[in-house]
Formats: sequence, C-alpha cells, structure tokens
Amino acid sequence: MRRLMLFKMAFTSVASNKIRTFLTMLGIIIGISSVITLVGLGEGTKKQVQEQIESLGTNLITVNITSRRTKGLSDEDIELIKTKPGIKNVAPLLNQNGIIVKSGTKTYSTTVEASTPEYFGIRKLDVESGRSLEKDDIESRGTVAVIGQDIVTELFPLQNPIGQSINIQGVDFTIVGVLKSQGSSAGGSGDDRVIIPITTAKRLFKTDEVRTIYIEGTSREDTQLARGYLELYFNSRFKGDTSQYRVFDQTSLLETATKTTESMTLMLMGIAAISLLVGGIGIMNIMLVAVIERTREIGIRKALGAKRRDIMIQFLIESSTVSLIGGVLGVILGYILASFLKSILSMAVYISFNVVLFAVVFSIFVGIFFGMYPASRASKLNPIDALRYE
Repeated sequence: MRRLMLFKMAFTSVASNKIRTFLTMLGIIIGISSVITLVGLGEGTKKQVQEQIESLGTNLITVNITSRRTKGLSDEDIELIKTKPGIKNVAPLLNQNGIIVKSGTKTYSTTVEASTPEYFGIRKLDVESGRSLEKDDIESRGTVAVIGQDIVTELFPLQNPIGQSINIQGVDFTIVGVLKSQGSSAGGSGDDRVIIPITTAKRLFKTDEVRTIYIEGTSREDTQLARGYLELYFNSRFKGDTSQYRVFDQTSLLETATKTTESMTLMLMGIAAISLLVGGIGIMNIMLVAVIERTREIGIRKALGAKRRDIMIQFLIESSTVSLIGGVLGVILGYILASFLKSILSMAVYISFNVVLFAVVFSIFVGIFFGMYPASRASKLNPIDALRYE
C-alpha cells in the first residue's frame, strides 16, 4: 500500500508541472527518436545490401585481373578454368564505359558489356521481351544486342525496340532482346547497359584481353572448393604475386558488406546516444531543482516517519517516469521520421522490435541513472533543517 502511495505521489508531482516536465522530456524524446531513426536507417541499408548481394546468387565467384602489367585471360585460360572442380559455368566479360550509342538522331552514353549466353544465367539477368544471346551469335560474331530499360527509355520511347538498330562505334547492331528492370544499387543503374557477343566486341574494341570472369559454382557448398582451386591456378599463373589478381565470392562480399554496415550502424547509434546523454543531464538538473523546491515537503514527510528509502524511491520513480514517457514519445516520433524517410525520400529503413524495446528500456535506465544523485540528495536531508528551509 505504501509503495502504491509513492507511485501516486510521484505521478502527481510529474503531472503538476506539465511544461517543465515536457521540456525535461525533450532531450529524451530527441535522443530516442534519433536512435530509432538512425539505427533503422543503418539496419535498412544492411538489409538492402544483403538482399542485393544474395539476389546475384550465393554460388557466384568473380575473378578480376587487377594488374595492367600483365596480359589478360585468353580463351585457353577460360576453357581450362571450366575444368576445375566445383565449377558449373564460366562467363568472360569485356566492358567499356561511356560508349555513345546512336539510333537515328538520338544518342546516349552507356556501358557496353560483352559476354556469352552463360552470362545471363550467372548474373541472374532475365529478358522481358525478345531473347538473350545465343551460341550462334558468339560463333558467327553476330551484330546483335540485348539492351536495358534505360536504353529503351532514351532511344525508343513509346516504341517496340525489338528488331530495330543501334549504332555502336560505326557498327549497326540489331536489338534482339530487352532486359527486365534491374533497378539501381550502390554500383549504379542495372538498366543502363547494352550486351553484345564477346567475339564481336573483341573486334569492335580491338582487344583480346579478358580481365573479368564470372563463375557459377555447382552448389553453394562447392563454391569454396571452386574458389580454392581458382586461387591455386592463378597463384601458379602469376608466380605467387597475389596483387595481380583477385578472387572473391558472394559469401565474402556479404560478410564485408555486413561488417561495414554494422560499423556504420554503431557509429550512428553513438551519435544518437549523445542526445540521450544531454537529455539525462537535463533530467538530473530538473530533479535537483525539484529537491530544492520541495525541501519543506521532504522535511514534513520525514518528520511523519518516512524513511530515506521512501524519499529516494519517490524521486527515482519521478525521474524514471519522465524518462519513460519521453522514451515512448521518442519511439512514436522515430516511427514518424522513419516513415517519412522511407516513403518520401525512398530510403531503406528497417525498425525491429528489439531496437524499440532497447530504446524504451534504455530511456528508463537513463532516468534512473541520472535521477540517482538528486534522489540520494533528497533522502539525506536532515528533517529539522528541511523544516526550517524557506
């Protein structure tokens, strides 16, 4: 019954000074809403990056010849790589950025990618209309192209591009397929590309060097086995100089991306925690003022038999109540800000229940921690001195 009375007195005291209580809560509200929004932004970014990487397939391996001092991969190298254990498909890639593509009087600067039919399956590229590259296109050095949605929008608005021609560096290519929209990622737009046969590209760009290949493992479990054989092969080819090549799979890329986004989330949480610290200091200052204002009240209560523990609990309840209400309002404000970022600015935001629970519990902890000193000070007041206080 006495504990219930302490809670009632604490709530009455908080409610009696609404403006001061709200201003005290403001630091907690801003701090908690910042934690909710910034952590949600970090988690959303991590989730988006993970989905984008996993959408490429967990058994994808990429090999890059990074050194310009050495010759790229030949057809013989690629055929030999195909025989390594754990490898299902191999697709070499030649790409040129900033290539001007023409259609009639219209021009557009885009990326030209040159590969084989296997490239579409390995990179999970689906065709919306028409077809992808075929084996005959490679063998006959066909002048055919598969284009992305950005090319359709820029060069063929309100038209069916299948069967029409585009000119790339003086050579006319017949459009045989249009890719499904890939959307945008950190690497740019997935729809801003033209794909042509690699045999045609070698003549067009006057190069025979392939510096990037995409490899599909037979299964997710065999990907690490295949990567091991690839590293042995390239280590032998480049005589132990690992700086000349790079072999990486989606698992290692996913781990790196996850660690990076987690570090970013922790940094954002640290920034938001500063607001909570300021809010906690505000609570402590206001509670110290409350102790001074209510000195006579404390003296009367002690004279009537209230113990130090009762006084301390009452002030701790008041500080934690202010902090808890501020935390709940901060969560609501955080959800509003997150919804704004997600719907209006199209940013990736993901708020989990654990983050909300942590924010509310932490707000209570802030109230108790920063209310401890004022509560202790109030409980130690001498009842005679407190009664004489004016």
